[in-house]
Amino acid sequence: MLIVHHLEKSRSHRILWLLEELGLPYEMVEHKRDPATRLAPASLKKIHPLGKAPVVDDGGLVLAESAAILEYIAEIYGAQAPAELAGLEPARGTEAHRLCRFWLHYAEGSLMNWLVMKLVFSTIPRQPMPFFVKPIARGLCDKVITKLIAPNLETATKFIDAHLATHTWFAGDAISLADFQMSFALEALFSRSAAASQAPHITAWLERVRARPAWQRAVEKGGPVLG
Repeated sequence: MLIVHHLEKSRSHRILWLLEELGLPYEMVEHKRDPATRLAPASLKKIHPLGKAPVVDDGGLVLAESAAILEYIAEIYGAQAPAELAGLEPARGTEAHRLCRFWLHYAEGSLMNWLVMKLVFSTIPRQPMPFFVKPIARGLCDKVITKLIAPNLETATKFIDAHLATHTWFAGDAISLADFQMSFALEALFSRSAAASQAPHITAWLERVRARPAWQRAVEKGGPVLG
């Protein structure tokens, strides 16, 4: 049986959602964040040297990285997917396959970089520091967010929203691995960028995802995606 090492409020929600959609049996081992630092606990390093989530163990085969795990699950277990998930891995050489591959890489290769930077630079001014340093830190962080991070997130938001204006799912008419990979990134975008709430097609996509029973079961078992 697959074991999913799940870190609360993290990217590992993607894996829970896919497994729920496929109806695969799995065991979830939950790892709690350090309450002070909000970082992953040391227990994850006992599972994988990177000490990050998600990590899955399939009969002793230990895998990390969301996209690699999603592709592995689809490759090994996708044949038993319900008809609605027939496009989970689009056929090679098709437009759907090209789109699926692009968004699988885009989620972590481009979008999450800016979202993590937004989180970091928003958090720095709230950290303990001498009182005379705090205004300087806040000013510098605000400048980085305003001049660098926010414009890139706005560009990303417009790009994604324009794509979803002509595509029900990221690879076309059928849900694919790209949607699972983009799910955490768009939840984070919606949470950390005001522009996202004004993007109607991103909003509609999130509503479609959140309405899925499998998504709701994943949240019930693994807790909220963000917090």
